Amino acid sequence: MSSLSLLADHVWLDGRFAASSRLQIEDGKLCAAPATDARGERIGRFVVPGMPNLHSHAFQRAMAGLAERRSLDASSAAPVSDSFWTWREVMYAFANRIEPEDLQAIAAQLYVEMLKAGYTQVCEFHYLHHQRDGRPHADAAAMSLALIEAAREAGIGLTLLPTLYMSGGFDGRALSERQRRFGHEVDAFLHLVERLRALESPMLRVGVALHSLRAVPPTALDDVLASGLVGNCPIHIHIAEQIGEVQDCLAIRKARPVEWLLDHAPVDARWCLVHATHLTADETRRLAASGAVAGLCPTTEANLGDGLFPLGDFLAADGVIGIGSDSHISVSPVEELRWLEYGQRLITRHRNVSAGAAMPSTGERLFTQALAGGAQASDVAIARLDRARADLVVLDDAAPLLAGRDAAHAIDTWLFAGNANLVREVMVAGRWQVRGGRHQNEERIAARYRATVERLAREI
Repeated sequence: MSSLSLLADHVWLDGRFAASSRLQIEDGKLCAAPATDARGERIGRFVVPGMPNLHSHAFQRAMAGLAERRSLDASSAAPVSDSFWTWREVMYAFANRIEPEDLQAIAAQLYVEMLKAGYTQVCEFHYLHHQRDGRPHADAAAMSLALIEAAREAGIGLTLLPTLYMSGGFDGRALSERQRRFGHEVDAFLHLVERLRALESPMLRVGVALHSLRAVPPTALDDVLASGLVGNCPIHIHIAEQIGEVQDCLAIRKARPVEWLLDHAPVDARWCLVHATHLTADETRRLAASGAVAGLCPTTEANLGDGLFPLGDFLAADGVIGIGSDSHISVSPVEELRWLEYGQRLITRHRNVSAGAAMPSTGERLFTQALAGGAQASDVAIARLDRARADLVVLDDAAPLLAGRDAAHAIDTWLFAGNANLVREVMVAGRWQVRGGRHQNEERIAARYRATVERLAREI
């Protein structure tokens, strides 16, 4: 049995910093340390739990920056008004070039970047399943296995969410040529889930994802939920991200997307509704009451021009939130949380919108909420002393930004002061993956990533 004792001036547990703390780690899990025993390795002034990243499309990290030029009309060459839908065409073209070995190289690099930023668990919303012509690989799970291997290489916890994708719109149209790599029938999808479920470990959790209401017909949604494979596992879905999606759902299903889902599915704490950007007051209240997590990805939502989630009203209704980096134009929990708050400041013209009466610190409340919601959406226990996985982030004592900061201001300073990465060490399941700001395997993983992306760029 492996055992480790660590000492820190301040450790974040249960929504607050505990002073002069000792952490006892047994077989990769946190345990209560004997109060009278002060032995151990001192690791820093401020130690916080690792942050779960509840929404990732790993392959999109390699196309970050390739969709920032204005689109032109194919017939007239005139500029068009860009949106999520024009960005999606660029994404489809890029996705069509990726094979399993490419996906592993890209994901491993991304996961190293996540660890260095302070993420220790990632929910991979995985729909890039098949060969370029839409046929399964010789091993139908090849792309999923590439993600599992990438997470193992990097040393990050993975909640793998194989994704059901069946139709091209609310009207049930067939998948387009560019979407055919994503498609499954329900039986084949459930077979994939069952196979991956057999690989679960303390570092791998397998749930399910429904790509969106437009991509999963109602009967298929019912079949998946009734299959017996879902049980208590995480269930994630993209929803109400775009106004066009809301309008199409209203036209065909006579209800708004979140309204329809709450009326037709047993939405509860297992669920994570990703984006949920466009909500009415009633949908906001009902979603909060369901116990489901609102999966918010502020940097991607801003990049795509999605809109702003009604954060103040949702938190006031005791709603659960978490954060994800989604398309990975940024890989930083600091930036996600900062812009989650800044978006609300811009739309309300007030400051400290996320703070509450019980927790007046904006940074502490956002951090606490995102930890809890991320752990719920990932189905991984963190930041407790009841045999939770030992995922720890040590902030940099020597960073000028933290000079003169006490525990009451450390989180706010980390999240709202400057752009330097203040993460110095990162532990996952009792093992150090980042020391002195460097990942143990980053040179090898980065070299393979560069070779992969340079080759892919030549094919575009």
